[in-house]
Amino acid sequence: MGSFYSEYLNSSKVLEHYTYTKETLETQETPSRQVASAFIIILCCAIVVENLLVLIAVARNSKFHSAMYLFLGNLAASDLLAGVAFVANTLLSGPVTLGLTPVQWFAREGSAFITLSASVFSLLAIAIERHVAIAKVKPYGSDKSCRMLLLIGASWVISLVLGGLPILGWNCLGQLEACSTVLPLYAKHYVLCVVTIFSVILLAIVALYVRIYCVVRSSHAEMAGSQTLALLKTVTIVLGVFIVCWLPAFSILLLDYACPVRSCPVLYKAHYFFAFATLNSLLNPVIYTWRSRDLRREVLRPLRCWQRAAGVQGRRGGTPGHHLLPLRSSSSLERGTHMPTSPTFLEGNTVV
Repeated sequence: MGSFYSEYLNSSKVLEHYTYTKETLETQETPSRQVASAFIIILCCAIVVENLLVLIAVARNSKFHSAMYLFLGNLAASDLLAGVAFVANTLLSGPVTLGLTPVQWFAREGSAFITLSASVFSLLAIAIERHVAIAKVKPYGSDKSCRMLLLIGASWVISLVLGGLPILGWNCLGQLEACSTVLPLYAKHYVLCVVTIFSVILLAIVALYVRIYCVVRSSHAEMAGSQTLALLKTVTIVLGVFIVCWLPAFSILLLDYACPVRSCPVLYKAHYFFAFATLNSLLNPVIYTWRSRDLRREVLRPLRCWQRAAGVQGRRGGTPGHHLLPLRSSSSLERGTHMPTSPTFLEGNTVV
């Protein structure tokens, strides 16, 4: 066992595995790769900024301290960390990869797996919470805090375990024939396990949102107008973006499992598929906040303050107090109790 883990610090192991699985090795940066890396880093910076704005909005306004908004904050946190991890992954890729030790390589890939997995599990946790809340056809009960913490904690624990399995021993060090082509130090069976888990999660999310829609149609027939249409539209957007972003990555990983070494050249372009999957972290805040008018206003509020502050500085004798306007709420949660208090419905804006 000791000799096995001693290979984690062997600087020649990464080169050995890449030489076995790759037809050619990237020993120097090419202009096309530099452009692609720059684009990915810009994309990840956008992911970090927009998810940070969501976290600031949720943290600074007590109105957003309800269970559902905290779930959205957890999703934003996982997406933000995914952006940071993918920046690190990009900077440590290419020729730099061949100089890494196995433990550094596992840390690089594992961090990306953990954060991207956390984003996916956060989506599942939101779907579960929505299903429980809607199926009961009543506001959250006294057990909401326990259920919320359980779902959030479970999503991160499972993500940590899933992303940490290779560094704990489920890898192909010393077994080159069992190695993945896309991730040359990962065992193919581990890759298949990850794809299977994510596929099951996708099916579970689809099933839960179909169930939510059925319950809304049957139990809230009086809202079968704009509320139902908004719900259906949001569910369609969420599921459509999730499938579009992740299906190419799932497909390339399944192909990786099925293909013998060096027999599928498309696998050498897998980093483009993973970069495309990262778009899910970019689009999640847009989908989940744009459907809530109040959250959208609070997210954009810092940008408006900065714009107004810049305008005041540019005008001599301006009144600096004008750029801090109070947030005017249109949420039914503050105006009255005639609307359902389930977090599925927010003043004609559905957050799903």
